[in-house]
Amino acid sequence: MYEGKDVRVVVNGRTLLDGVDLQVEAGKVTVLVGPNGAGKSTLMKALSGEQRIVGGHVRLDGRSIDALSPLEMARRRAVLPQSVEVAFAFTVTEVVSVGLMSAGVREQGRVARLLAAVDLPGFAGRRYDSLSGGERQRVQLARVLAQLECGHADKASYLFLDEPTASLDLAHQLVVLRLARAHADNGGGVLAVLHDLNLAAMVADRIVVLAGGRIVANGPVDEVICDQVIEEAFGVRVRVGVPPAGPYVLPQNIRSPAHGGAAA
Repeated sequence: MYEGKDVRVVVNGRTLLDGVDLQVEAGKVTVLVGPNGAGKSTLMKALSGEQRIVGGHVRLDGRSIDALSPLEMARRRAVLPQSVEVAFAFTVTEVVSVGLMSAGVREQGRVARLLAAVDLPGFAGRRYDSLSGGERQRVQLARVLAQLECGHADKASYLFLDEPTASLDLAHQLVVLRLARAHADNGGGVLAVLHDLNLAAMVADRIVVLAGGRIVANGPVDEVICDQVIEEAFGVRVRVGVPPAGPYVLPQNIRSPAHGGAAA
């Protein structure tokens, strides 16, 4: 288990997280939602070790992450941030190969397989800076998946995704979340920051709602996605499960039929 307990973050005198408890379980997808400025990205950075905390602790399988080497952390958790800047004219293969830190050599077959998984077949030789924003995001996802493949076969690995669907069209939003679901179904843990509550409800085993640097709800999807919680966190009155006037579209088919979801 990956766990933050009583996590507190203060930056320039401002409290961004105030005593937050969060568990990311192996075999589960945990989705973090909340309004802008709630502290979602800060919490993910604190859990991954990228943000200094002034109170509480973060532990992986009972050990403080401060006691783990950078290599050990890289083998156990991979982070896909909201955006990644690449300063040089790397090819897609070179960017994905960064994730193969312990493989020793660039494995063309593995890179090709991972690119196919993120729906970028044939992109290996393309220049990264020639791609669209959504294509770059999927290349970066292939990179972090490559990193986790270089981890320990006998230990759960954790995939942290910060707004992974923000720059993607509907079809590729589903691709990314299916990959997250597959990682959990294969024994890994997933923490994802999402803004779309429909996508969150479809992929999550557990939803955590953050507002004002504090957790206001944490539980199974059907307990958290309700009128009262959404109004409290987002300040918006809604009626969950009631169709709006006029046409509407909901994404479908993230979970496989074997996992309890309906196939589209």
